[in-house]
Amino acid sequence: MHSPHDPYVRVRGAREHNLQGVDVDIPRDVLAVFTGVSGSGKSSLAFGTIYAEAQRRYFESVAPYARRLIHQVGAPKVGDISGLPPAVSLQQRRSTPTSRSSVGTVTNLSNSLRMLFSRAGDYPPGAERLDSDSFSSNTAVGACPECHGLGRVHRTTEESLVPDPTLSIREGAIAAWPGAWQGKNLRDVLDALGYDVDRPWRELPAEQREWILFTDEQPVVTVHPVRDAERIQRPYQGTYMSARRYVMKTFSDSKSQTLRAKAERFLEAAPCPVCGGSRLRAEALAVTFAGRTIAELAALPLVELADSLTGHVDSETARVLTEDLLARISPVTELGLGYLSLDRATPTLSAGELQRLRLATQLRSGLFGVVYVLDEPSAGLHPADTEALLTVLDRLKASGNSVFVVEHHLDVMRGADWLVDVGPKAGEHGGQVLHSGPVAELEHVRESATARFLFDHSPVPVREVRAPRGQLKVGPVTRHNLRGVTAEFPLGVLTAVTGVSGSGKSTLIGEITEDLPGVGRLVGVDQKPIGRTPRSNLATYTGLFDVVRKVFAATREAHRRGYGVGRFSFNVAGGRCETCQGEGFVSVELLFLPSTYASCPDCGGARYNPETLEVTYRERNIAQVLDLTVEAAADFFADTPAVARSLATLLDVGLGYLRLGQPATELSGGEAQRIKLASELQRVRRGHTLYLLDEPTTGLHPADVEVLMRQLHGLVDGGHSVVVVEHDMAVVAGADWVVDLGPGGGDAGGRIVATGPPAEVARAAASATAPYLARALGTGGSQSQ
Repeated sequence: MHSPHDPYVRVRGAREHNLQGVDVDIPRDVLAVFTGVSGSGKSSLAFGTIYAEAQRRYFESVAPYARRLIHQVGAPKVGDISGLPPAVSLQQRRSTPTSRSSVGTVTNLSNSLRMLFSRAGDYPPGAERLDSDSFSSNTAVGACPECHGLGRVHRTTEESLVPDPTLSIREGAIAAWPGAWQGKNLRDVLDALGYDVDRPWRELPAEQREWILFTDEQPVVTVHPVRDAERIQRPYQGTYMSARRYVMKTFSDSKSQTLRAKAERFLEAAPCPVCGGSRLRAEALAVTFAGRTIAELAALPLVELADSLTGHVDSETARVLTEDLLARISPVTELGLGYLSLDRATPTLSAGELQRLRLATQLRSGLFGVVYVLDEPSAGLHPADTEALLTVLDRLKASGNSVFVVEHHLDVMRGADWLVDVGPKAGEHGGQVLHSGPVAELEHVRESATARFLFDHSPVPVREVRAPRGQLKVGPVTRHNLRGVTAEFPLGVLTAVTGVSGSGKSTLIGEITEDLPGVGRLVGVDQKPIGRTPRSNLATYTGLFDVVRKVFAATREAHRRGYGVGRFSFNVAGGRCETCQGEGFVSVELLFLPSTYASCPDCGGARYNPETLEVTYRERNIAQVLDLTVEAAADFFADTPAVARSLATLLDVGLGYLRLGQPATELSGGEAQRIKLASELQRVRRGHTLYLLDEPTTGLHPADVEVLMRQLHGLVDGGHSVVVVEHDMAVVAGADWVVDLGPGGGDAGGRIVATGPPAEVARAAASATAPYLARALGTGGSQSQ
């Protein structure tokens, strides 16, 4: 039995996912990095086992109600864990935050700023003091009554409702009206009201056009339909509804996504005329601090906000509150996010930015004695910002915490006190701890894929830079922090777009469209999820599942039972388990905690009903086939060409470890991006294609980066062009051309600092990227991956 003061977290017999009965001891109060190729099992160890067990113990400590639900949620598959402190998880959740969620709400900085205005703001003479809720657009007392705190209003205009004024109403001038009988009815009602429905729209008097489109009146008249020879149509009472009223009603009330989308086409979003887009009531906007309203301060980049707050202290209250705000802003700017403003909407942030914001918030929480489990905090970070990240992780550790990080970045590994390397490969060929100890000792572990990159000191082989076959001119672009920027991208080569976070990289490549001369076909491969629900998975997204279902429907047993292809879908009634509606798990509500998922009690996660599972192909039922990894499925379906081709491209981009039925919600952004790339690679390509990839190496081990880059270089060798936004200097060093933005982020960026082959950009004096690129070109061992 270990003493309660055991300095190690000791894991025994971990079997979660692909872990093969792992035993490992990790010291507390250190920065420990978990590494290994994608799919090796490092996240299963850090999150699926250590964090999950800490969370389970927390549930057990709270209340009988929560305890009753633990068996539903399921404990991690592990023999025993001792020495485990309480845990805080900071995962790269690809959640879908609302438009009301912002940088200010994620970091709690908005609360501090509202308190400052409430207690220490300059009020107009005679105005009564407002409480802090009155400065929030998310409360009834603070939100602008016109736009309900959203800052924008949807409105209709004559141009949006009537795109072609040469048509008459009978010819369909009012495009926003519904089709079929409903539209005919509105036209007949107008006719009965005495309006000329056969005159071109633009010839109707202005006041008639105004009434027809915008009136709130709903007159009822008797309509005498034109009689057809075959049909007798009786007169009826028809009610008129203006085009604006119809569009607004459909947009706000319709349950049909299609109808709502159609209505939205006739709406224009504009800043709210009452609050000017600031989202707040006039009373709140009348209060200032340092000469600015709360909306003006919230729109400033955090670096400027900090400057504005400094030195404007005329009371003890103001001093205490501004000091608190500045102390909260400091870790956010330290993590390279000083270019963000408090009112920046959360959906516009990358997963890496969002996680670093949460990390900055934790620095101020003052917790100690906990284990922080972090998921690739360096994702989306320029090498210059990684140094700041390591400082922040050290500060969390210095506060008396253990910091466990799942990470692929070589510099973060080098900065660790302890390294846990999982492998040797992915999926069933992984799941073993190859090394758990100080970083330097990994060098002697022969089977480690990580050691080769961490300790390789051989120079990077010099690659012949390809000659471009033309130029693609983009710009001038004025958007976000880009001001009249013009860029030239060579065609027929691999181009890397670099720069610190917030320098304008994604904005610039977002301006590349199919309309530009020289593009041809354009394929954007982003990191957005391939589906938002567990119903979407690898097999459904790639089209593999259609072929697999046909294979099952063609079996003798399926014929005998009369089962068609639909029987083998878990999305429709018939073959699926009705308890979980084919999802494989059910939601468990935990009152005061976020709801969680547990395996379906009836099908045990198989998704199908027992009868469907009785049909087998080569001794496996459909659920067992969905449970195969891509690698195992490639052997299983080797003689089914349509399936084999899809699986081969997934293997080519290094996704052999994923299960065919792996829900989209379990995939990282990098995995989703590589699945999209694989789907694209299996298409037969004709003519020139330009591929745009935004940080394709995020979440990839250096060994997997090599596999991915082979594919991208293969596309270029096949006559196509590839443009990647990238922070991995090993990738940039292997590109043909580099476009470097900066020099800083936000207002300090937005300019092209250097362009040219990697060797040339590595010598650019004003570039933040240059010293790291020079290092990567100089020696392989000091690649800043």
